[in-house]
Amino acid sequence: MQILLSKPRYERFIEEQVNGGRFASAAEVVEAALSKLMEDERGEELDDETYAKILRANEQIDRGEGRPLEDVAAELRRKYRET
Repeated sequence: MQILLSKPRYERFIEEQVNGGRFASAAEVVEAALSKLMEDERGEELDDETYAKILRANEQIDRGEGRPLEDVAAELRRKYRET
């Protein structure tokens, strides 16, 4: 497969990645970019259970049952320092 890039800056970026030693070829750069794009799209999809948990959490916050992040973080620090 051949890919035609529409902007010279994309070609320069790919060349910089290869010349900098991060990737061995232009194909590796494109494959990494596609993998990231596919991963990002998968991350947007939530299963029913996760979505339901988010809705319940939002309802708890709306009822004033939320806790300040600082309090939770301090509690977790204490808990894991003791173990």
